[in-house]
Formats: sequence, C-alpha cells, structure tokens
Amino acid sequence: MLVSWNWLKEYVSLDVPVAEFADRLTMAGLNLEEFHAVGSDTCIDFEVTSNRPDCLGHLGIAREAAVLYQKPLKVPAASPKGAATKTASVTSVSIECPDLCSQYYARVIRGVKVGPSPAWLVDRLKTVGIGTINNIVDITNYVLMECGQPLHAFDLQTLHGHKIVVRRARAGEKLQAIDHKEYALTPEMCIIADADRPVAIAGVMGGAETELTFTTKAVLIEAALFSPLAIRNASRKLKLRSDSSYRFERALDPQGPDWASRRCCELILEIAGGELLDEPVFAGVKAPSTGEVVTLRFPQLKRILGIDVLPADAVRILEALGLKVRQRDGDRSVTFEAPTNRRDLSREVDLIEEVIRIHGYDKIPSDANVPLCASMKRLEDRVGDRVRETLTAAGFFEALTVSLVSEFERTLFTPRGSLPPLTIEHSDFPEFSRLRQSLIPSLLVSRRENERHGQFDAQLFELARVYVSADKSIAEAQAEPRMVSFVSGRSFQELKGVVEQVALRMNPNARVQVRPSECPQFVAGRGAEVILNDQPWGWLGELDRAVTGQLDLRDAVTVAELDLRVLEQHADLVPKFRELPTQQASARDLNFVLDEQVTWAAIEEIVRKAGGPLLESVSFGGQYRGKQIPEGKKSYLLTLAYRADRTLTSEEVEEAQKAVIAACASQLSATLRA
Repeated sequence: MLVSWNWLKEYVSLDVPVAEFADRLTMAGLNLEEFHAVGSDTCIDFEVTSNRPDCLGHLGIAREAAVLYQKPLKVPAASPKGAATKTASVTSVSIECPDLCSQYYARVIRGVKVGPSPAWLVDRLKTVGIGTINNIVDITNYVLMECGQPLHAFDLQTLHGHKIVVRRARAGEKLQAIDHKEYALTPEMCIIADADRPVAIAGVMGGAETELTFTTKAVLIEAALFSPLAIRNASRKLKLRSDSSYRFERALDPQGPDWASRRCCELILEIAGGELLDEPVFAGVKAPSTGEVVTLRFPQLKRILGIDVLPADAVRILEALGLKVRQRDGDRSVTFEAPTNRRDLSREVDLIEEVIRIHGYDKIPSDANVPLCASMKRLEDRVGDRVRETLTAAGFFEALTVSLVSEFERTLFTPRGSLPPLTIEHSDFPEFSRLRQSLIPSLLVSRRENERHGQFDAQLFELARVYVSADKSIAEAQAEPRMVSFVSGRSFQELKGVVEQVALRMNPNARVQVRPSECPQFVAGRGAEVILNDQPWGWLGELDRAVTGQLDLRDAVTVAELDLRVLEQHADLVPKFRELPTQQASARDLNFVLDEQVTWAAIEEIVRKAGGPLLESVSFGGQYRGKQIPEGKKSYLLTLAYRADRTLTSEEVEEAQKAVIAACASQLSATLRA
C-alpha cells in the first residue's frame, strides 16, 4: 500500500518524522517496505497482510495512526447535495448473479465538464504511483486510494438502454477493455453489461466503448461488492490485474460502497461541476451495520500476554479501533460489536492481539511468564516422524517439492490409472498447472537435478499430499491422501525390505505382501501393489527405461509410494512387553517344485494358515530353475520354525509339516523335490 505523507496528514495530525512514524506502524503490524521523496511529498510503502483490507486506503492507515498516537481521526462527511430528479428516472440496475455481486450502487451526475485535474489531485496520485487521465477518472482513483473501495465511471450516454445488468458472461462474448486489448470472456466471469453487451469486467477493468471522453456530459458512478473468488479467478484467467481487483480479492467492507459513492460524487461536483440526481439506484442486499459480537475476558489478557494491561486501556484501544461496547461486566469482561470493515475480528484472541499491538509488543519483557500447556502430537505427526527416522536411517534424504507439475511430469507415474488432472490457473508459470497425483514425478525430477550436479544415485523421500479428485462427496483422506514416496537405485528386493522395515517400525506384527501391478511405468515383472495387513497400501517397483529415459536419468530407478493413512490405521507406536522365548525353536526345510506362475506370497499365505499355532515363522531360502526342474516349473526353498512354551516333540513338528505339505499339494499342486 503506497501512502502519501501529505495526504495522510489531512485525516490525522502527525508532527513526527516519517521514519519514526513508519517504525511505529511496523511495530503495530504494518511492515515498512521503504519510503522515498516524490517532489515535496513522501511516498511510504507498507506491506498490508491479506486479512487487513481495511488498510488498503489512506483512511485505514490514518485510523491506525490515530489510535497509536491517541489523536482524533477526521473522516470526510461525504454528503453531496442531490437535485430533485430521481436517479431511477434515467437508469436502472439489475443483478442476475447475486452469488457474484451482493450489492450495487449507481449514482448519476449530469452536466459534468470532463477536463484536466487540479494540481493537488495530480500531485496526490503521482505520489502513490497513479497517472492522471481526466478529472472524473482521477477522482475515482483518488477515492479508491482514500478508502480502499474501487469505483468505476461510465459515460451514461454510451450505455445502451441507459441500464446496468450485472450477470455472468455468455459463451463467445468479448470485451475491449480500457487498455484497448480484447479479452475473451467465459461463463464463470461476472461482467457489467448494458441492454445488450458487456461494458466492463466486474471488479477488474472497464470497457473502452463506455469510457469517459472530453465530450462526456453525464456519468454513472458504480460502487459495488463482488465475490472475491470470482474476481480472483477472472483476473488470473485473463492475466489482468488492477488496483481494483487486488482489493476486491480481499473481501471489502460491506458498508464501503455507499460512502465511497457519495464521496466520489461530492468531489466530482466540486471539481467537474454538474448536477447529482437524487437517491441512488440500489440493487442487491443491504449489508449489516455491525460485524461480529465478541466478548473479551480481562483475565485472559494476562494469561495470553504474560503482562498486565488495565481493563480501561484495553477498552480505550478497542473503541478507538472502531469497536462498540455492547455490554460490560465490571472488570471481568466486556462484549464488543466489531465494525464491518474488520472481518478479521471474530474471536476473543483477535481482540487480545489488537490490544497488544497498539499497547506495544516491546512492553512484553523477554522473561514474561506465559503459562504453557503441554500437548501431545497427533497420530499423523507421530507416524510421520517415525517414517522419517526409518527412511533417514536407511540412507534416504528428505525432499520438499512443489505440488504443481507440468502435464509431462504428471504422466511419468500413474499407478491409479488415467485420472483427469486437477488444474489451476497459474499466470506466472502456466506450464505448471496440474496438481500432482503422485509424488514420484517430482522426486524423479529432483534425482535428475542431482545427477546434473554430479550427485549420482540420490536416494530421496517425501511426505506430502497428492490430489486425486475434487469431488466434494469424497472424503478428504481419499480425495487428497497423504503419501510417503521414495526413489532409489537399489534393487527391487532391497527396496521391498525398506518398505517392510517402515511397516515393522509402526507395528512389530505388521504383515506386508505384494502382488503384481498393472502400472504401465514398471518394468514387466518388477512392479507390485503393496498390501499391509490385507489392506491396499501402495506401489513398489522398478521403472521402465522408457520412463527414466525421458528425464535422461543415467541409472535404473526403483520407486515406492505408500498411503500414510493406511499406515496410521495399523500403527502401534507404544511398545508392549513380551517375554523372550525360553524354548528353542525347531526348524524344518521344505523344497517345493511349483508351477512358474505361483508367487512367493501365495505359498507363504497357504503355509502360514496350514502350519497351525506352533508355526512361528516362514522364511524364503531361495528359488531354483535348472536341469533337474521340468520346464515351466521352479523350486522354492522354505524354512519353517516351530516353537511353543515347552519342548516340542518330533511327532508334533512332523504332524504340522504334513499339514503344510498337504495344503500346498492340494491348493498349488506342489511336490516335494527329492
């Protein structure tokens, strides 16, 4: 927000150096960017956060200064005199999209004389970086910079039917704006139209066909409120930003349009002459006269801030900021009505923040005793921390990448199949307009950048959300699941071991299985879906060279992507005591000949079920294909361990072995290898 020092002093008497003033406002939350001389004036640039649109005008900054320096604020009356003729007799306003425009004021001044602006007006606008056009347009810009409410002036005679229609654009409509560029409009955009054509892009920019000229005799002054999201979307889509759109995007004071309209007309009558028609034409819904009702408990000041602030001082500060006392309960509490221009004041803690920023953060000593209450981390955070510890211990480095990817990057890894991408309008980097559906492409790009800098085999992981669907009927955990993904140059078996270790660190009894995946980016036979305790968990595999070649990656890459929500559901993060076995295990080997298509996961599952309660573990001993094995067959070597809380007999172990052999023979046609 650019502020003219001379202009500001018209609203509040300030006899302090500019540097001191800027420092004081910085301490109160309006950070100073810089200030410099402009002729006999000084331009001060403040950073205004998005929750403070009330400070996007000189009056808002002046109000802050008046409270900080405890001086009166002088606000112009904005009381122009109207003629006998009613505005409704020469124009009309209708709103066809109330969801995009909540209120619209139209005032008409006839008999104006459009010409150059007076020197004082030119100087004010020059200080804040706005060029002059003509007296009436300059006045609309002046009022914008005075109170933060955008305005627009139409040449009434060029409006077909002398009417205003606020509606959505129709397919195929175009508008030549006042920058003399033509813009293609889309049906989600809010426009201002006359009887049969668009004349302005609502809240963004006016049209060239209805702009003021030196022959204009009658002007229609627009002051309205538009949907912040609609203005932002239109501005981004058209790559067209203005001082007006910047303010409309931040939700303005619903009481602002009426005052700004009156103030604008007052200045036009003073500078350009003419006759203001009586009673504005209004369309929409009248705004409430007050904001939120919030109660402040005085003991909370000491509890939150750690210092004593007198109740009288707190009430004085808040009243000076525009809040009205509704009810007071001695020195226990006070209830306020917030002003409509402070939508950020909706909770008790908001009022406490207002009190301390005016009272002075510097008055809180560094050793102030602010009581703290210990809190426990959420399960989501505890699981995430343990995943990070496990992967870091396994030699991986954590990466942080952006959620936006290009269409090329999005298609590098599509384990969920061909899903329609979620896109956003991103005017700065239009090629990166897709919300990622997997973390793997971003990690692959990071791995490529490491290779380009001579750091080969970068083993990277990331924990973040992916964006699968925008369907509001789908739970957030499914539409925007949190995933952990990692890329490596290790073998499939090694990375599977890392995946298993992640699961076991969450739950010592976790059981990880894999089954063939149809993901097209995996090397045939080296891609798998990962199952955790019989629940789909993610994907694991080696990427095909057709994928890594597109990124010019030097080495083979294996990847894994796992759903953190599933991990949270099976997490058992509190270790439980369990006695160590006192009896020795009895181990037995089995060497089965099986059909080639039988997987280790299939035989392991059958063995575990058939082995009974004495079976403690099943481990993979190896596989063999060769001369002694028939074609289309392979052999698996299994080691089975049996254990109980007593010494097992040979008969018990042999009985369990026979059950395993019989189950494998009947269900998999397995035979024991001689």
